[in-house]
Amino acid sequence: MMLSAESISVCFNKKGRSTRIIDSVSFSPKPNELTLITGRSGSGKTTLINVLAGLLVPSEGQVYYDDTPLYLKNDEQLSAFRCKNIGYIPQGASALASLTVLQNILLPAALAGDDKTDYANKLLLSVGLEKLKNAYPDELSGGELRRLSAARALINSPSVVFADEPTNDLDEENAALLLKLLKSQAEKGAAVIIVTHDSAAFAYADRVFQMEVGRLSVKENEHENSLCRPLVS
Repeated sequence: MMLSAESISVCFNKKGRSTRIIDSVSFSPKPNELTLITGRSGSGKTTLINVLAGLLVPSEGQVYYDDTPLYLKNDEQLSAFRCKNIGYIPQGASALASLTVLQNILLPAALAGDDKTDYANKLLLSVGLEKLKNAYPDELSGGELRRLSAARALINSPSVVFADEPTNDLDEENAALLLKLLKSQAEKGAAVIIVTHDSAAFAYADRVFQMEVGRLSVKENEHENSLCRPLVS
């Protein structure tokens, strides 16, 4: 599935003043690639991926999935589309306290009417939570909650995966584990977009972009194994 954003702008109004958070960004992450978006806090990175993921309506511009305008869908259509096609790993904890780890991971599949218990168990193993599948979120550390969110985001094998600072709260070993998992999703055909400050993520990137004052530009990936190619502005 091809994702593209055309001339996306986001403006917030507060106390009669308008602030432009995203300024006319066009962006086309590609299937089979892991793309990084870097930049200072407050530069608009999270706002951009929220627009791309169908979570925030842009003030201007449009997001397309296979040439279909995302924001012409009604709320019900948009929710169903996101559940099936988009995986999202948020910065903060988002697990439901009343569900076990396994039940949290299975929730998107259940909403889509699928039984993916076997795949959920494989994901649990991939993120190192297999021994905690019957635990509840309040029994988990911040890093374990982050890995739970990653497994849940991947349960429906989405075509596009967004990850907002996914290695926060993770030690070096678990950060590498999660980055390898996201890279494997790209190798399986997904477009994976990661917002990060973690320099370790550059080793897994095919392309790297810099967000600065609401604008997106190609950034050179200095890692020697990078496949970074400046294909869009």
